[in-house]
Amino acid sequence: MRNNCAFSFYTEPQSSDYNLLIGKIIIVTNMSMTALTSPGFSQRIKNLSASIVLITAIASFYATIPYYQEYFSEQTKFLGQSYKHWYILVVATLIYASCLLIFYLTERSPHISKSIFCLRALKRIFKSPSTVWKTGLPFEERLGLLSILLKGFFAPLMVVWLFSHTGNMINHGNQIIATLQSPEREWLALFNTNGYWFLLKLIIFLDVLFFTIGYLIELPSLNNEIKSVDPTIIGWVVALASYPPFNSLTSTIFGGYTEDFPQFDDPTIHIIMNTVILILMAIFTSASVALNFKASNLTHRGIISHGPYRFVRHPAYVCKNLAWWISIMPAVAIASQTSITSTLIIIGSMVGWSTIYLMRALTEENHLRSVDSVYDQYSKKVKYRFIPGII
Repeated sequence: MRNNCAFSFYTEPQSSDYNLLIGKIIIVTNMSMTALTSPGFSQRIKNLSASIVLITAIASFYATIPYYQEYFSEQTKFLGQSYKHWYILVVATLIYASCLLIFYLTERSPHISKSIFCLRALKRIFKSPSTVWKTGLPFEERLGLLSILLKGFFAPLMVVWLFSHTGNMINHGNQIIATLQSPEREWLALFNTNGYWFLLKLIIFLDVLFFTIGYLIELPSLNNEIKSVDPTIIGWVVALASYPPFNSLTSTIFGGYTEDFPQFDDPTIHIIMNTVILILMAIFTSASVALNFKASNLTHRGIISHGPYRFVRHPAYVCKNLAWWISIMPAVAIASQTSITSTLIIIGSMVGWSTIYLMRALTEENHLRSVDSVYDQYSKKVKYRFIPGII
């Protein structure tokens, strides 16, 4: 029986279409051959190989350290399905490696990558550690080494946090929608169970999003190339003190009494105080949005003077700390009913954490000033570090 369908699975191409197709194949082939035989092709392969070697080394490190084995075994529920953070890291690593492959093979003017400089630095250190200790590393090698260490430490954390905050934000959002559709709803209960958490996760999601991109992507077209990484030990110590696994040690020293969602006895005060926390955290995230693709710790990628940086030089630090001070108020209130010692311990704990962020601000400024005079010019325009007109 004859098939009367309006189309068939194969149709003889017309001559003009056929010639056009052959022409496109020839163009693509010529472009590929040009890339393979171009003088920069060898550099492309070297850059890609160095990056793959370092990614493999970093992945092996995280896979073999017991702390990270446990840390990344945590799960996040995303759209009804639970995923281990290890799975997210593996997928993200494969995608990132694929993007690097495309980038290095299509880069217009390939140059020596930070990955190669990092490997050169490691070779120099292993070959003659005493010489490196005395004379230091050449600038490009030091920059490459510190950049890779920075990205290797922060990028995996940012990836899993981004996934976690996204999943929690969606889950709370779905719960809010379901509650609003119910004829019986109580607004304070909605705020406590899902409303506050949805807004907080949304705010932190935006913050982590820009930092994730900032650590993973460094392109001239984005104007976010790393010019310098803080080479001082104190700069790294105070920065890493707030991140796992080092924040556990910091908590052991200073204690930890802050709450993401502090509970106040009076409903009105409860709503007001937690709304203030959300506002402070929104300003905190607006600083990350202002940094845009330059967002990353310990780096000089250019000075930002718009957004909240028009008013103070460290808006993110001051807002996060003010939110933390509000969050310990219930604990202080309870402690004040027991003993002055308990009260002072909680307040002292927060003073300790705030001191870390003060040190972070000071070490960052010292680093930025050591690179060029741009930060000094910015400091003359924006005179206050934390609170306009005060400090």
